[in-house]
Amino acid sequence: MKALIAGAALVLLAAPVLADGDAAAGEAQFGRQCVTCHVIQDHDGNTIAGRNANTGPNLYAIVGEKPGDVEGFSFGDSIVAWGETGAVWDEDNFVGYVMNPTGWLREVTGNNRARAKMAFQVRDEQQARDIWAYLVSIQPEE
Repeated sequence: MKALIAGAALVLLAAPVLADGDAAAGEAQFGRQCVTCHVIQDHDGNTIAGRNANTGPNLYAIVGEKPGDVEGFSFGDSIVAWGETGAVWDEDNFVGYVMNPTGWLREVTGNNRARAKMAFQVRDEQQARDIWAYLVSIQPEE
């Protein structure tokens, strides 16, 4: 029985990350809303999306990673503290955060003084899910 449970767990862990959004629509939204502050640049330095923006962190390969932990970027204390709780970027966390960064951090940390450096908010939930689907679609294969 233990082997069956362990095998099922491995299958679930190996399954691809799925998203509720439309990756093509998310790519367009990223090009309209996110490129001002963010870039998506792979580990070899190839730019997948965006320009030379560095106000926000590089969003390449954030799926499943802990918040506040992109090398070379100076994050605020609140998002770093949230990441240290074991949180990871999944669809719900991403959507909640991009729709209300400071409010989301206050909710998930339980700290009413938590603040996000990100001031922009994606106003439409479907657009936020589409952007997430786009990030998932360009996620490197492990």
